[in-house]
Amino acid sequence: MQNILLVEDDQQILEHLTRLLLEEGFGVDTAPTQREALRKIGAASYDLVLLDVSLPDGSGFAVCAAIRDQTDTPVIFLTASGDEYSVVAGLDMGAEDYIAKPFRPRELVSRIKNVLRRRAKGRRVLSCGSLTLNPDTGIVMQGGREVSLSALEYRLLLVLLQNQGTILTRSQLLEEIWDASGEYVNDNTLTVYIKRLREKIEEAPQSPRLLHTIRGLGYRMEEQK
Repeated sequence: MQNILLVEDDQQILEHLTRLLLEEGFGVDTAPTQREALRKIGAASYDLVLLDVSLPDGSGFAVCAAIRDQTDTPVIFLTASGDEYSVVAGLDMGAEDYIAKPFRPRELVSRIKNVLRRRAKGRRVLSCGSLTLNPDTGIVMQGGREVSLSALEYRLLLVLLQNQGTILTRSQLLEEIWDASGEYVNDNTLTVYIKRLREKIEEAPQSPRLLHTIRGLGYRMEEQK
């Protein structure tokens, strides 16, 4: 369950949004003041913060600044209709989105889900031991150093990491990578590229701890403890 912190001082809006978010399957925590919001942000972690700009003891901007100092939790500002300054200031502070009051409940839910989807995609880093691959940037790191891979090596590693812990047959791998380099890949070529990939990602290629050969079956990517 994804948890949302709702920071809003209007009790009617607070209750209405809480019911709406609970119906959508979110966990909801609430804070009617800046002080309470800051306390909760310091004590718990949230997947998203819905943040009113105007609070009785301060402003949502101070809360947003505290969130940015402590976490990368996405923020959606709730602003008064036509308040252009608040919109610009909120986005400049790193808010993911804003929505003007009065708003349509379904539009708000849609905005929340879009922000959470974007955030999930941005965090989709694949890893195995000290090896990481970021599909959004194409960067592969091993033990703190960047690893340079060819298009086919990269595709091979991506498929293996996406299926971590699962044995992939040679036929399955060939189907996945045959056009990665724009060239035909046969069984012998796959053997060569498995060897090259091990040389780049393993500390001891002859005794691999990440990319394992499962005799008679295929290959499995899994860290050997």
